[in-house]
Amino acid sequence: MKHLPKHLQPRWRYLAVEFETWPDADFDRGDFQRQCWFAAQNLLGDVGSADLDLSVFRFDHDDGWGQSVIRVRRGETDRARAVLACIDEVNGDEIGLRVQGVSGTVRACEEKYIRRRPIASDQRNVVFENAERSGVVYDRGASDAPRGGRRVDVRCDDAFAGTTELDLE
Repeated sequence: MKHLPKHLQPRWRYLAVEFETWPDADFDRGDFQRQCWFAAQNLLGDVGSADLDLSVFRFDHDDGWGQSVIRVRRGETDRARAVLACIDEVNGDEIGLRVQGVSGTVRACEEKYIRRRPIASDQRNVVFENAERSGVVYDRGASDAPRGGRRVDVRCDDAFAGTTELDLE
C-alpha cells in the first residue's frame, strides 16, 4: 500500500504537559491515555473526540511529578486544552495538569518545554500543625523559584497535605 502524498497526510500539533500528583499516586501511560479519551468523550462527544485524536506520545511519572507529550490534530489545540483542563484524577489519584506549550514537532516540543524533573530528596521528618510528621521534599532549583522553589508533601493520617517551607515554620 502506498503512502499518502505529503499534502494529504494529517498534520499534528504536540502539547507539552506537566503534572503533579501526591507521592503515592500509582498510574501508568495507559491509565493516563484512557482518562484523556474519557474526558474528550465526555466534553465533546464521540465525533468531537474523534476529531481531536488525542494520543499520549511520551509519558514519564514518578514520585509525585510527571510530564507528557500529547499529540493532537492541527487546529484542535484549544479544544485539547479544554479537555485536559477537565482531568482532575487518574485511577482515583488526584492530578494537577499544566500545558507548558504547543509545538509542531515532537523534537521541538521536547527541546522547548520538557524540563528535567525536580530533585526529590529523601523522606524527612517535619513539624506541621504542631506535630512531627513524615514528608517528602521536592527541590525545584533556581529555574522554578518564582513558582515556589521547594514543595513539601506532608503525610497527615492516611492522606497528604501540600505545603511549602513557609508553612512548616
